[in-house]
Amino acid sequence: MRVILAQPRGFCAGVERAVEIVELAIRKYGPPVYVRHEIVHNKRVVEKLRSIGARFVDELDEIPDGAITVFSAHGVAQKVADDAGLRDLPVIDATCPLVAKVHREGQRYAEQGYDVILIGHEGHPEVEGTRGRIPGGVHLVSSVDDVDRLRVRDPAKVSYITQTTLSVDDTRVIIDKLKQRFPQVAGPDVRDICYATQNRQQAVHLLAQHVGVILVVGSPNSSNSNRLREIAAEMGIPSYLIDTAEDIDPAWFTDIDAVGVTAGASAPEELVQEVLTRLGQIAPVAIENLEGVEENVRFKLPEMLWDVAGSPYGRMGRPQPRESERNTAAASAE
Repeated sequence: MRVILAQPRGFCAGVERAVEIVELAIRKYGPPVYVRHEIVHNKRVVEKLRSIGARFVDELDEIPDGAITVFSAHGVAQKVADDAGLRDLPVIDATCPLVAKVHREGQRYAEQGYDVILIGHEGHPEVEGTRGRIPGGVHLVSSVDDVDRLRVRDPAKVSYITQTTLSVDDTRVIIDKLKQRFPQVAGPDVRDICYATQNRQQAVHLLAQHVGVILVVGSPNSSNSNRLREIAAEMGIPSYLIDTAEDIDPAWFTDIDAVGVTAGASAPEELVQEVLTRLGQIAPVAIENLEGVEENVRFKLPEMLWDVAGSPYGRMGRPQPRESERNTAAASAE
């Protein structure tokens, strides 16, 4: 059985940064370090960090006075940050710089008097954080039908921003509908969808042309991982979202010559390697790597961790991004 690996796959720069922030905080301040919500949406990552001293909580009132507190990569509402300040909690913000960029875009639109529409999924931590960062609130839109139900103050003063982990194709459809209803709508097209999400989605498009089934390594609550599975399914390729190699059903590969494997942006490479091992137990495999984008984007760590990291970029080293990547991501790290 041929096994073809997507490129790129797995951890993105924002996830790498968030995980390293927790590790460095534990090294510098000692355990426990409290993290509001899962640092990223992956069970293996959360379990590993918990094993070295991270404590994951749902709300700030679960954190003892004076305890080191980390905000997850998905970002938090302004009220959460304000409440932490009122309690004088020492906070390290692991919000992905690209999520923070969306916050700033929405704030600028609101300051200019626009109604702000957020394209995203109800209940996702990133959406909740973004909603809570924009004065006056936002209109949440998850589908084309939601656009028809919008009620705004002035149809000539409408703007939109997007969750960073959406399907590019689905988001374009919603944006097109917004443009039909509000011809003067202002927004970033799909540029808010992060470079890593777009790269992984494009890799699945390519992968689907070569295989009979696709395995997406990622947790069920990972938005970007779910989008990868959906894209493959929309292209007519049976696809399965698996948390670990133990989720694999050998029946999926009956009469299949080639299997594609990818991983969401919050899934570590070790899970992919365990999947390859499991596939090798089902049938002899020949592993190939699909050609794809090489990602070189890196984000700075919070300054308070530079001493234990050894540099502003920690173990990731100083970046040398491609020109195309500078335009989409690297500037946001500053």
